[in-house]
Amino acid sequence: MNTVLTVKKRDKGRQSSLTHLRQSGAIPGVVYGYQMESTAVSLDARQFAKMLAQFGNKNVFQLDVDGKRINAVLTEVQRCALRGNVKHVDFKSINMAEELEVDIPVTVTGKAIGVADGGFLLQPNREVRIKVNPSEIPETIEVDVTDVAIGTSLYVGDIRQKYSFEILQEDDYTLVTITPPAAENVQEDTVDGTPEVIEATGKNPSDSE
Repeated sequence: MNTVLTVKKRDKGRQSSLTHLRQSGAIPGVVYGYQMESTAVSLDARQFAKMLAQFGNKNVFQLDVDGKRINAVLTEVQRCALRGNVKHVDFKSINMAEELEVDIPVTVTGKAIGVADGGFLLQPNREVRIKVNPSEIPETIEVDVTDVAIGTSLYVGDIRQKYSFEILQEDDYTLVTITPPAAENVQEDTVDGTPEVIEATGKNPSDSE
C-alpha cells in the first residue's frame, strides 16, 4: 500500500537552521537512489508520525517532492536519545519493477508446547532480511511455534518454503528457541528408601521439629 507523503526541497544549511526547522514542526531528511540525485528535504513531523503509526516503517512511501511523485522506502530514522522524537530521516527512491532487500520483523504465533511444559521462549533474532517486490513487502513474518519443544529451536530453514519471497539468511539462522526451566536448588537424600527434599538453606525441615 503506497502512502503519499508531502516533502519539500530545502537548502543544506548549518546546524542552527536545522534546529529552527525542527522547532517549526518539520523534520529534515534526504532522498536518494533510483533515478534521483541526493536531495535535501523537509517534511511535516505530525504527518510523518501519523503515517508511521498507521503503516509502519517498512511501507513503500510515495513522496510528493514539490509536485513530483517518487516511490521510496525508509532506510534510516534518527531519533533524539533523550526525548525519542525524530531528528532526521533518509529515504531511498526505488524502481517498483525491481526486487529490493528489506529487514522485516518476526512475529511469534501459537502456544509452544515447550512453554506449556515450563520452558522459556527466546527470540535471538527478531528480524529477517528478505528480497521482495516493493508492492509485496509484508508488515511482519509470522512463525508458528506450537510444535517447538523444550531444548529445540525454529530456524529459517523451517519456514523458508512457506513464503514466495527469498529469505536471505542461511537455514541455520535461529528464530526461536525453547530453553529448559532453571534447575531448582535442591538435592535429594534417601532415608529408609524415601527421597527427602533439602531446602536451599541446606537444612532438613524435620530438624526444626
